[in-house]
Parts: sequence; C-alpha cells; structure tokens
Amino acid sequence: MTGENIIHVKNLIVRRGPVTVLDISDFKVARGRILALIGPNGSGKSTLLLTLAGLLRPTSGQLFFQDTPVDNMASLDMLRRNASVVFQEPLLLNDTVYKNVALGLKFRRLTGDETKKSVDEALNYFGISHLAKRSAKTLSGGEAKRVSLARAFAIKPQLILLDEAFNSLDPPSWEAITDDLRNILAETKITAVLALHDREETLRLAQDVTVLSNGKSIQSGNTTQIFNHPANEFVANFVGTESILEGVVETIATGLMEISINRKVIEASGDFSAGQKVYCCLRPENIIVSKELPEKISARNVFEAKVQKIIRQGFFYKLMLDCGFPLVAYITMPSCEDLGLCEGATMFASFKATAVHVIRRKK
Repeated sequence: MTGENIIHVKNLIVRRGPVTVLDISDFKVARGRILALIGPNGSGKSTLLLTLAGLLRPTSGQLFFQDTPVDNMASLDMLRRNASVVFQEPLLLNDTVYKNVALGLKFRRLTGDETKKSVDEALNYFGISHLAKRSAKTLSGGEAKRVSLARAFAIKPQLILLDEAFNSLDPPSWEAITDDLRNILAETKITAVLALHDREETLRLAQDVTVLSNGKSIQSGNTTQIFNHPANEFVANFVGTESILEGVVETIATGLMEISINRKVIEASGDFSAGQKVYCCLRPENIIVSKELPEKISARNVFEAKVQKIIRQGFFYKLMLDCGFPLVAYITMPSCEDLGLCEGATMFASFKATAVHVIRRKK
C-alpha cells in the first residue's frame, strides 16, 4: 500500500562543481495531481525535474518513489520504468510515427499485440492515428510534439515529467495540445510534474504549484493559494500581482485593518499588529473601474483614479492608474469603449478588503 505522495524529496542537494544548483529540504508530489514548477530562468526547475526522473543523481539527500527510497540500481530502475519525460525538443527518431511511439514499449519487450494496443491508444489520445505511417521528418512542430507526448503516455507511466514542453508552439497548437493533455491526465489519473515559465500555462494546467528561486523552494500549495496568497514579494511579482504597495498598519478592528499608503488608507482583511510594515498585494482582475462614484457597492475601498496609461494586452486592456498610489487594473475591450477611457481621464477604482493580500515587510 503506497501513500498519498508518489514522489517525496528530503534534504536534496545538487551541485555542479562548486556551485549548489538545488537545495530543497522537503518537496512532495501528490498522487494523481498535476504540479507545476515555476520560477525564473536558472531557478532549478529542469535540474529538479531530471532528478525526479532518476536521470540526474543528487549530491546528497533522499528521493522516495511510492514510499521506496531510490538508493540502489533496483529502485532507480523501478523509478525509470514508471516515469516518462518529455523535453522541450521532441527528440524523435528518423523513423515512422508508429515506431517512435512504440520505442519505450520495445525497450520493455512487450509482445507485438501488446505494443500495438498501447501505441494505438496513445495515438488516439493525441489525435494522430492518421500519422502512424508518416516519417517523423515530415511532421510540423505541433505534430512532433503530439508524437513525443504519445510516446511518453504509451508506456502507461505512473509519473510523467514535462520540461517546458510547449515553448515553441504557435498559439492555436498550444491551446489544442494543452487542452488534450489536461483531459488525458484527468482521464488516466497519471501524476504529472511540469516545469513551466508561463503564468497562463500554469493556470490552465496545474492543480498544485511549487515556486523555485536560486535552487530553493520558496512556496508550495494549490494554484489558488499561490496566485492569491503569495508568501512574499518575490512570489507575488512572479505570479502576476501587478500592484504591490508598501504600507503601515494603522488600526485593527474585527478582522479588518486600516493600512496607510502614501497618506491614503486601504482596508484589508487580517490581524497584523498596529505599526507593522507590510506589502498590500492586489491582482489586477480584482480591481473594478467605473466612470462615476458607485452608489451601492460592497467594496470597502473606493478611490478616485487618474488613467496614466492604457496598454493593450491580447483581448483586454491594462490600465495604469494613479489613486495617490499606483494601481493596475484589467478591463475588457468593450468595457473600455463603453466607459470612454483615455489617458488622462479621471475614473473610480474599487476593490474589496478581501481582495487585498497582506504580507509582512521585513524592512
């Protein structure tokens, strides 16, 4: 009987020469979940992924796979046989699509009938059955990516690891493949760890998130916790908290705090001590922009705001506002037109006290 975590790492150290590239005291991957590793370039995402796959031996520390320590060749072989890795480049053989997908099954010496059944199933998963006899050399980037994913799933792994596998795809291919992957993981219940660099990918695919920086785990939790309740300023910045405001707690009453920011007062949920220096973190999607002062509103924070800049981002606009403190809001294109927004216009910005995530400020 195995526990709830398929992977567990304790006191992991990985060094390359004199440089420590990973130093993680505790890291777990829950069985049947999709976990994203996020962080800036050089944070250790790929190194951790290779270590979890058994392809990189740590300098020290313990790695457990299904509660069994991976500390000898037998346990390492068990991990490798039950894990699949998909890299950024598809790394396909100069052969047919069918033979590429069958590669891992060939190494496992399955019978011809068993191999055909597994390959056909994997090809069908990713909608590429019609490509089975095609040469891998003739595939588009999106098709090649589907083949590499099908090859990884064909062995029916218990753990699949993807290292920034979608970076080179065009937007339509990216949407289609990530949709398919999410649905397949939900159907098969295979545990997945994905090294990602994109917030949209993380929100689209992951249930759990670990944020890495300089080889260390900064924060772990489910996606909602990480994006809405970042542990510190670094995480807040990385997950897209556009407004991070320095303030000081003035008063506390019944679970609400009044926080002074540039001679303005923000109300926020929490119980920090009066006089405590804090950061107030606000996600742009939680800011409501209106042309006139709202008469009936549940938000406790309403501020007159001057539109300093309007930046188009895809199908919405980013508004850079001056409320006596800087504030960033997102607004749809139709709403922007309806409000007649332009740079220099005066509007009202409002947000709920519960939308403010407060972090202790050390300095």
